Amino acid sequence: MTSSAFETTKPDSVAYLDRLATSDLGRAYKQRMLDALDLRAGHSVLDLGCGPGTDLEALAQAVTPAGTVIGIDHDHDMVDAARTRTTGQAAVEVRHADIHGLPMADDTADRARTDRVLQHVADPSAALDEIRRVLRPGGRLVMGEPDWETLTVDHPDSSLTRAYTRHVAERVVRNAGIGRQLTRLATESGFTVPEVIPVTPVFRDLRVADKILGLERTTRRAVEAGYFSDQEAETWLRRLTQGPFFAAVTFYIVVAEA
Repeated sequence: MTSSAFETTKPDSVAYLDRLATSDLGRAYKQRMLDALDLRAGHSVLDLGCGPGTDLEALAQAVTPAGTVIGIDHDHDMVDAARTRTTGQAAVEVRHADIHGLPMADDTADRARTDRVLQHVADPSAALDEIRRVLRPGGRLVMGEPDWETLTVDHPDSSLTRAYTRHVAERVVRNAGIGRQLTRLATESGFTVPEVIPVTPVFRDLRVADKILGLERTTRRAVEAGYFSDQEAETWLRRLTQGPFFAAVTFYIVVAEA
C-alpha cells in the first residue's frame, strides 16, 4: 500500500498549515478571502482559528497600525507559535479561547474570518451565533470551507472512489458538508449572505494532491474502518500512481454581513 509517490509520515499540524498556505492553491484562495473581507485602515478584525498565525501579518498590513488584529485559537501550541511569529507587531494580539465562547464584548469587531475551521468545531451554529454577537452592525464575516462530499478522485473503479469519499465524509472530517451548509447556517444566526464564491481546486499531480489530501494515510484509515479491503486499497493506490491523475473538491467562500 505504499509508494514513493505518497507521503507516509503525517506532518505536524504547523508544518501542514504552512505547506498549504504557501501552495498555489493556498495563496489563491486566501487572497480571495482577504479581498472579500474588504479591510480598511483602523478596522478591528478577528482571525478565528488562527492556527500558527499564518495570515495575521497580511491582516495587520491591511488594517494598518491604526487597526487591530486579534487571532484566536483553542490550541495552546498554535497560540504559542502565532505569538512568536507576530512578536513586535503592535497591531496583533493572539488569545487562547474557544470559538463557541469568544472573550470579547458585543458589537466590538468590524470583520471576522474563519478559514477551514468550522469543519472541525463541535457546533457550527453556536459558533456562528457567537461571531454574530461580537460583530458590529454592518460588520462582515468571511468563511472558507470545503464540502468534502464533493471530493472526487478519478479511478477506473468508481466504487472505490465513492468508498474513499464516503470514508472522508463520515469518519475523517467532523462537519464534512459544512461548505454547502454555510449559507443556511449563517442566515439562521442572523446574518445576510450577499455572496458565495465557489472555488474548485483541481489536482493533476499525485504528489501535490497527496501533500494536501494525505491519500495513502487516509486509505490506510479507510481499511481500518472497513471501507476498503486490503486488496481494494492496494488496487486503489496502485492505479493512482500509474496516472494520469485527477482529483477535485469544491471549496466555498461565503460572505456574511451582520
